Amino acid sequence: MKKSLVSRLLAILSLALLLWKPDLAFIGAKNGLLLWGLVVLPTLLPFMICSQVIVGIQAAPLLVRPLMPFFRRVLKLSDEGGYVLLSGLLCGYPMGAKTCGEFLRQGKISKQEAGYLLAISNHPSPMFLLGYVMSQISLVEGLARPVSVWQVLACLYLPILPLAAFAGKLYGLKLPQPGFSPQTSSHSSNVPISQGFSFDQAMMSCIETMVKIGGYIMLFSILAVYGARLPLKNPLIRCSFLGAIEITTGIQAIASSVKGPLAVLLILASAAFGGMSGIFQTKSVISGPGSPEKKPDRSLLNSLSIRHYVLWKLLHTLFTCLCFILSEWAVPLP
Repeated sequence: MKKSLVSRLLAILSLALLLWKPDLAFIGAKNGLLLWGLVVLPTLLPFMICSQVIVGIQAAPLLVRPLMPFFRRVLKLSDEGGYVLLSGLLCGYPMGAKTCGEFLRQGKISKQEAGYLLAISNHPSPMFLLGYVMSQISLVEGLARPVSVWQVLACLYLPILPLAAFAGKLYGLKLPQPGFSPQTSSHSSNVPISQGFSFDQAMMSCIETMVKIGGYIMLFSILAVYGARLPLKNPLIRCSFLGAIEITTGIQAIASSVKGPLAVLLILASAAFGGMSGIFQTKSVISGPGSPEKKPDRSLLNSLSIRHYVLWKLLHTLFTCLCFILSEWAVPLP
């Protein structure tokens, strides 16, 4: 009852804000749609469609085979789980979570492996880091030395190893046996396995997901514009707040308002966390098909807890900050 009342009040408050400052809503919506149309859509959609094709024609094990010795022995992943991790690393938010949810519903991975993968496979893509993040870091003033690309990549991706260790123990993940196929295990006995592949259906599924992502980017861009107008005199608090809402807006605000290594630390923390926008995008792609004819199995979706995901992202953010602090301490000034 209380939760319903809070939701109603928030909806009314949101409408009041839109009516109070419609010009800010227009700016935020425009910024979000431009970001989606000019950056996210052309970057993510081709990868998403290609990934759907690879999964549909059963080519995922072939793609990840060169990396499977590491994935299997160190990260305890099956062939399908290795593909989930690889797609999340290469394509960025929320491709790892989307592939994880689809593989779980199709019976390709177990519940334990799905929960484990949700903790380690949803990250900013290398293209986003090398392009947008590095360009914003280059604008930061007061740095004693430039921040290298390898330093940024290490701070964002090395924390996957301790996260994997913690998540593996929490979810009871075991080393898969050679030739292991989750489709034949007991957990997937009631999960319907697709018998054919349709490129049109795969493409429409990707487009539906991209529309969801675009909607969340637009809404949180509006929220970020309103948040930027809050009477917060401390730029550190204001930029951290924006970074926690939406990473692109927040990173840009941090780079222009905060100086020195602290700015880089906040930028990397924002990229690691992914913002509330990233959390809602992730929730939308793991919740299954939206049509009433394709209601997802709730017992499967319970293993993909968005609460667990938020906690893993907070832990990832902490490890990223520690990595950056250690890298700054370990490398002497020129």
